[in-house]
Amino acid sequence: MPNSDFIQKLWELGPTLAEHTPHGKKLGIKFVAVDKGRATMSLPYNPELIGDPDTRVLHGGAVTTLLDQACGLAAIAGFSEPSACATLNLSIDYMRAATPGETIIAQAHCYKATKHVAFLRAVAHDGDETDPIATAQATFMATGLRNVESMSW
Repeated sequence: MPNSDFIQKLWELGPTLAEHTPHGKKLGIKFVAVDKGRATMSLPYNPELIGDPDTRVLHGGAVTTLLDQACGLAAIAGFSEPSACATLNLSIDYMRAATPGETIIAQAHCYKATKHVAFLRAVAHDGDETDPIATAQATFMATGLRNVESMSW
């Protein structure tokens, strides 16, 4: 697991990783928190992201992106050495529609990390984590320190 200096750097970089990637910025994803092997991000309700005009429910693709982003940050926070990472696998189980008008919260946990691969679980909910919108299981690969040097570790 990473040390506390590394986690402090992630608190500084978390907003950039969530809110300033082109797709994160377009969707309005927000950084909430990061800790050792854990990350939380949110997606405020946005009428531009509605997938079904009749129900006003957000599109599932926005939920997928939110879960992927949260898992990516949790993976970075789970590796023992700083490294950028890439999604190897992302499996999502959709359980119900998000409540129109509500912010969606994604909480990801890296439950195992080797030198190069992180294994994660995540849940997306709109206020009650015992009533998830979707859950995810993911695998991320460390892509190497050279990719994060420009991120001011």
